[in-house]
Amino acid sequence: MAQDLRKLFEEECKKEGYVMTEGHEKRFMELLDRELPTKRKPSFLILKIAAAILVLVGMGTFMYTNREVKNIKTTIVEKDPIMETKTGISLGDLSPDLKKVENYYVANINLELSKLNISGETKELVDSYMERLSELNVEYKTLNTELNQIGPNDQTISALIKNLQLRLQLLQKLKKNLNEVQSSKNEQYETNAI
Repeated sequence: MAQDLRKLFEEECKKEGYVMTEGHEKRFMELLDRELPTKRKPSFLILKIAAAILVLVGMGTFMYTNREVKNIKTTIVEKDPIMETKTGISLGDLSPDLKKVENYYVANINLELSKLNISGETKELVDSYMERLSELNVEYKTLNTELNQIGPNDQTISALIKNLQLRLQLLQKLKKNLNEVQSSKNEQYETNAI
């Protein structure tokens, strides 16, 4: 059933006697070129070059910004004994009010720890404060053990709360000292710039 249409048209033209005028095809092609000029496909070479440059600049920027971070030594802080799994009772288990007090101090201690800006110049200062903080952590564990062995009493509860207060005050003092070091560094930089 499938027939070639070209053959059918050629046979039809021969039967009917249609003859194209001379130059008809040439005129038709010229008219077609005028109305629908052939467009060149845009070259993507420029886009490829721009993309390669963009990738190189991005990688260079990334590597430049990360090289400074590698030079800073990190200070590791011990886990907070309050957050460790407990086998006995803790300060927060005694009453809802004491739990609120404990949660308040623990949250503020963790917040202060997260806000510390440690650099190579302030590492020694931070380390000395972290040593004192670890001593307070050991003391807190001892008091917590005493609370479990002897039972809750006013002296142990007061000592636990005082320990939490001291740790928070220590971190606030460290933050204040770090700010002073930074401001003196900024003043020195401004003086040298003038």
